[in-house]
Amino acid sequence: MEDIRIAVIGHGFMGHEHETMLSQMEGIRLVGFSDRDPKQLDDVREGLKRYESNKVLLSDPEVDVVLIAANNNQHHDLVIQAAEAGKNIICEKPAAMSPEELDDMVRVTNECGVKFTVHHQRRLDQDFRIMKEIFDQKALGDVYMMKNSLYGFNGNMHDWHVYISEGGGMLYDWGVHLIDQILFMMPEAKITSIYADVRNVINFEVDDYFKILLRFDNHVMAEVELGTYLLADKPQDKWFERHWIMSGNKGTAYVDGFEPEGKIVRTTELLTNVRGSRTMTAAGPTRSFGPPAPGKIITEDVPKVNTCHRDYFENYKKAYYGKEDFLVKIPETRRVLAVMDAVRKSAETGKSVDFE
Repeated sequence: MEDIRIAVIGHGFMGHEHETMLSQMEGIRLVGFSDRDPKQLDDVREGLKRYESNKVLLSDPEVDVVLIAANNNQHHDLVIQAAEAGKNIICEKPAAMSPEELDDMVRVTNECGVKFTVHHQRRLDQDFRIMKEIFDQKALGDVYMMKNSLYGFNGNMHDWHVYISEGGGMLYDWGVHLIDQILFMMPEAKITSIYADVRNVINFEVDDYFKILLRFDNHVMAEVELGTYLLADKPQDKWFERHWIMSGNKGTAYVDGFEPEGKIVRTTELLTNVRGSRTMTAAGPTRSFGPPAPGKIITEDVPKVNTCHRDYFENYKKAYYGKEDFLVKIPETRRVLAVMDAVRKSAETGKSVDFE
């Protein structure tokens, strides 16, 4: 198979990430970059093209695939321009600012006969894959709850992400990933209702905190929570916290961190109704929250997984030549965008939204 020749629109944070990864991959030849800010191209690696405009990049016959890593609000127009230039397309998330925008993009890419997928690479995060493996194995029995959360401790949001006109905010930045993980965890389950709280805590224009409750028809309640301003006196290398927790009628699993550590926790016997006796704790008497008897709680290691973001492009190479399906399918991406619309509606009205 010939190398797939890829050029990237946008040389910001994700553009640099793609430059590092794609430069090292067999079967892919990174051609070059364009950016609306010419200064962003100053540190493009030697040997790669620095296009003077997106138009010049899109007219380059040496480019097979355009990877769009520009600001969120530019995705719609750039996808359409790339399709009309006959280029296959990988678009950074979120694919669009709304489901309707995505529908327009899909119409044009279909008319032009080009391949179109989205870079939801966090389906390959190890912490998520561990939890998905536990769920798929039914290791916890009937799961009734899961929580997917990310907390930042310094309050920082960077660059264009603080401007609503550029498609900024944490819901479009990280929310799209966290929601996508939940939906990819349970692709057959339908969402019956959505309730959400979305806030601008310290940012003037865009959201920097959200809590989302997704009720599914398989009786799972999934919670997604993110905040950039949950301050803590952590060491410098601990500027955020990443957590998963999932519980069923046969145990609980937790995984912490992007370099994940976690356990499956069970009881040696099913708990029975508590007798009338009380347990004294440092906080006073309790029945429900007393410490377990010695030996009652046991732990197991979580499954080992071997995934990384490079796997996204390993899949892309095979899917490009029709050897397997693309990891990310457009209807899945549209569903994420529809959930995000419902999240905003719920946050604005203060009411839950019926969904599927």
